[in-house]
Amino acid sequence: DNTPCKMRVYVENGQLRPFSAVIDTPRGPNTVAIRNIGQLEFPFAADVYANDVEDPSPECIQASATIQGGALRTYPFDTLVDSVEVLLKTDGRPLNARIELLQ
Repeated sequence: DNTPCKMRVYVENGQLRPFSAVIDTPRGPNTVAIRNIGQLEFPFAADVYANDVEDPSPECIQASATIQGGALRTYPFDTLVDSVEVLLKTDGRPLNARIELLQ
């Protein structure tokens, strides 16, 4: 079964309430793709940390990179990874993103 895992996230204020998720990564190598589907004026910071995670790690928070509106960034990881950490946050603007687990 190669059914993709997809999420659509909307947060009114990404600074006050950042989005964080742990995504199960069954079967073989995977890639997480994050697409900012908001407008260009609404960038957000994102990072994917491949490890056994439960809470946003300091490494993930510090390593996030800006993804402008309409842009796509992918984060490949190894076959042995069981789950990944995804952290999305803004500077107070709306957060509108699509997260996909690509196998």
